[in-house]
Amino acid sequence: MGRKFFVGGNWKCNGTVEQVEAIVQTLNAGQIVSPDVVEVVVSPPYVFLPIVKAKLRPEIQVAAQNCWVKKGGAFTGEVSAEMLANLGVPWVILGHSERRSLLGESSEFVGEKVAYALAQGLKVIACVGETLEQREAGSTMEVVAEQTKAIAGKIKDWSNVVVAYEPVWAIGTGKVATPAQAQEVHANLRDWLKTNVSPEVAESTRIIYGGSVTGASCKELAAQADVDGFLVGGASLKPEFIDIINAAAVKSA
Repeated sequence: MGRKFFVGGNWKCNGTVEQVEAIVQTLNAGQIVSPDVVEVVVSPPYVFLPIVKAKLRPEIQVAAQNCWVKKGGAFTGEVSAEMLANLGVPWVILGHSERRSLLGESSEFVGEKVAYALAQGLKVIACVGETLEQREAGSTMEVVAEQTKAIAGKIKDWSNVVVAYEPVWAIGTGKVATPAQAQEVHANLRDWLKTNVSPEVAESTRIIYGGSVTGASCKELAAQADVDGFLVGGASLKPEFIDIINAAAVKSA
């Protein structure tokens, strides 16, 4: 068996109850390829997690957009991995570039978060990616390897980790890495895992692409050998998210 295609929808800081329920209705009504072909996860803001989990079709899972680095306590405004597990939320997104850039989360901090979340039984979508300046300086792989190394140094079991490569310059900008650019980084990242973790982890770990993925760009990206799915931002709030999920069929064709 190959790596099952994985599509995540990151709703970010968007939505009202009415808007969220409308998105759920669209997803529930959509014709989606078999769960044998694709694993789908959507990530609403914390406050909407219980609503979405209760109303969404069962084959689509939910994820939190972040969690705290340790057990709960006197950490105002934070949400712990234990709380998410208690709610039955199976997934969490960690290390998103917006948290790295806007909130100063270091690679070391992200690595600690990933290890703690996994230890509490959560599955993790771990984000890595370079800025435009870093890409233009030719240091893409250096940056991505450093971010991945900070995670690899903290965990032993990769079975519940999906790595999301998100070039920062392509998030919310409308720019998308070309299929060749995405494939190059994904292949290099898989080689890094093979050399620095193990061949088995490199072969089994899903590496997904995020960065302005749309219904128009998804099929060509999905056709790349080392692109195992997507982490979708703005388009996950729209009906075209169904088309992006169904791009998984490219792999099974």
